Amino acid sequence: MKEIVVLSGKGGTGKTSLTLALAGLGPEKVLADCDVDAADMHLVLHPEVQETHEFISGERAWIDPQVCTECGECIEHCRFEAIDPSFRVRDELCEGCALCSHVCPVGAVQMLERHCGSWYKSLTRFGPLVHASLGIGEENSGKLVTTVRTEAGAWAEENGAELVLVDGSPGIGCPVIASLTNADLALIVAEPTMSALSDLERIFDLVEHFGIAAQVVVNKSDINNELVERIEAICSDRGIPIIGRLGYDQAVTRAQIAGQTILEYDPDNLGQTIRDIWKNLEISL
Repeated sequence: MKEIVVLSGKGGTGKTSLTLALAGLGPEKVLADCDVDAADMHLVLHPEVQETHEFISGERAWIDPQVCTECGECIEHCRFEAIDPSFRVRDELCEGCALCSHVCPVGAVQMLERHCGSWYKSLTRFGPLVHASLGIGEENSGKLVTTVRTEAGAWAEENGAELVLVDGSPGIGCPVIASLTNADLALIVAEPTMSALSDLERIFDLVEHFGIAAQVVVNKSDINNELVERIEAICSDRGIPIIGRLGYDQAVTRAQIAGQTILEYDPDNLGQTIRDIWKNLEISL
């Protein structure tokens, strides 16, 4: 079983659109949406949820009003201002450090499990999908990403699937590291914009740090030839091959509106380019 993770140094490069298009090609696979902070593969895949699981990570404080004497020790010591004047915990500010429970003289503060979101096992027209939704303002997205990847890998092994295709998070932070760890190949989507150039260098550094092979697809490759040349130079210097180029095309937006992948919506034009990209990917697996 192999694992391909599709990444980008920044959001908006077309990473998810490419992942969705590749989902319809190649061997039997399990899909994983690891962009848990803003998951969106389900908008096109229309998954049938088979299992729903709570994601519990960390703790948050709760003050029992029947026990609390309103002495103010918790408010005085909480550096996150997570306790309001009525001695109620502001959940969105509580870091779960438990200091309030230690300083409370009457034991009115309890530390409760923190429900941070949910993750799902679903079926789609392209095969199984493991995806998740992180609660508003919740943290620990890296742990949720790890859960999604682990479950996707286990599902692939159980069903004899040859591939796990992962839509990773944008950027280079904790969710991206969790998406990338132990992958066989990182497919990086680049775009010819100034902000993307800097982010491309950073994602290359991250991939090289983990010793993972990388390949690049340049999206919107016809909007700035000069910057495309700079992307080519960066890739050449690092020995990272460019396996495909996609021009700017409003058909991508129209496909999303129609709830289809690029391959389904425009099989003869952009779809053929996607097939060529997949062929290049297969050679390296």
